[in-house]
Amino acid sequence: MKGIVIAGATGVGKTDLSIKLAQKINAEIISADASQVYKELDIGTAKVTQKEMQGIPHYMIDVVNPDEDYSVGDFERAVNNILNESCQKNGKNVIIAGGTGLYIKSITDGFAKLPSKDEKIRAELEIKNLQELQEMLKELDEKSYSEIDLSNKLRLVRAIEVCLLTGEKFSELRTKNIKNNNYKFLKIFLNRNRDELYERINLRVEIMIKNGLVEEAKKVYNKYRKNLYKISSIGYKELFLYFEHKITFDYAIELIKKESRNYAKRQLTWFKKEKNYIVYNFSEMSECEIIEDILKRWKNF
Repeated sequence: MKGIVIAGATGVGKTDLSIKLAQKINAEIISADASQVYKELDIGTAKVTQKEMQGIPHYMIDVVNPDEDYSVGDFERAVNNILNESCQKNGKNVIIAGGTGLYIKSITDGFAKLPSKDEKIRAELEIKNLQELQEMLKELDEKSYSEIDLSNKLRLVRAIEVCLLTGEKFSELRTKNIKNNNYKFLKIFLNRNRDELYERINLRVEIMIKNGLVEEAKKVYNKYRKNLYKISSIGYKELFLYFEHKITFDYAIELIKKESRNYAKRQLTWFKKEKNYIVYNFSEMSECEIIEDILKRWKNF
């Protein structure tokens, strides 16, 4: 079995290209986005709409509530079930589209068997602030500390939890992968020149605001106020600070833009380290040219 990965930084144009490609190769799309698995977080995660899907089935969108825990392991199990059951039975090709590197890698390269969460350890860790968790992880596993998103409390808690439960380093354990599907993937990475990408990200944030991001974030804030620390998606956590009168509205918007640009930078760094990705630059090629070249490679893959 074979599939295609369409990866890239936030705002680069993955959604539109993956849908057009899916139409041409009779494929279904599996989203690999760590924020789009959450219900109710629609505008701020640039979640694909039913109209935009153009009839192409999409998986792994709106899976859990925004205050529920959801891990790479949960994603890996769910997607392999889709690959080994639905996609093989219906004879459709599959495209994995998204920008969450760990999610994609768990499917293309396999996933390490890590211990399940421990409620007692979680409770002890979740009351600590970001700085305390960062220092704790640095002491337990300096490699994870240098690689992980240090502003993501859930990721910090999980890495520390694994270290405490196993007595080993999370960075080492997560490389002992087992692949639970028989697919080979043609890996595509979409990029743009930095100035163009950052301009698109800034514009997209402004469009999100016009489309009702503030109102959507306010509903989430009011509904999940007791567990807000579990909601770390960009666009929401900044507005939560505004709702709590800790920052101004204008600063919240600038912070969303800045965090989105920084996230794009981290994504670029991640995928540069990954092997066997074919890179296409939208600043140098049109979408039609890129799709045409992908189709040629797919035919011979």
